[in-house]
Amino acid sequence: MPDDADLALLDRWRAGDVGAGKQLFERHFEALFRFFCNKLGADVDDLVQETLLECVRSRDSFRAESSFRTFLFAIARHRLLKHRERFARRGPMAEIVDEPIAAGAGPNTLLCERAEQRALLRALRRIPLDLQVLLELYYWEDLTSAELADILEIPTAPCAVACDGASRSSARPSRAWKTPAS
Repeated sequence: MPDDADLALLDRWRAGDVGAGKQLFERHFEALFRFFCNKLGADVDDLVQETLLECVRSRDSFRAESSFRTFLFAIARHRLLKHRERFARRGPMAEIVDEPIAAGAGPNTLLCERAEQRALLRALRRIPLDLQVLLELYYWEDLTSAELADILEIPTAPCAVACDGASRSSARPSRAWKTPAS
């Protein structure tokens, strides 16, 4: 279904069709789960739930100036940043995304059957969070540079430059690596 279908489902959900809301969430659940699973070893389910709950709370404020998917990933990014802040306040510890979970064999590591997938996840966790988000959403969720700019709350031009550079890279990850969480 194209983005217009998402907006139609959203309109029906706002009008009281709970099934339309459920269908909308089901369409994006796997990508949302993967978004968190690629960055965290624990608390993935909690963050997915928090994101969906925030989406329910703010659905009527969404003005459809971007896609519903962009709206959902923007909420997810904010939830991830709040999660990191909570951990930072607990005391000195490594950056959540910088600490390779592979060392502790977390759930997503166990789901990565191939060594290449584990290596890619370790590499992604060593780069700044917003760059990680940009690369993952650009390559695996096929978001545009304009959508990514909305999610990351940055101007479109620098985001487009980063996407263009990534698409020209000889180190472009394989689509086969898309689903370490599935």
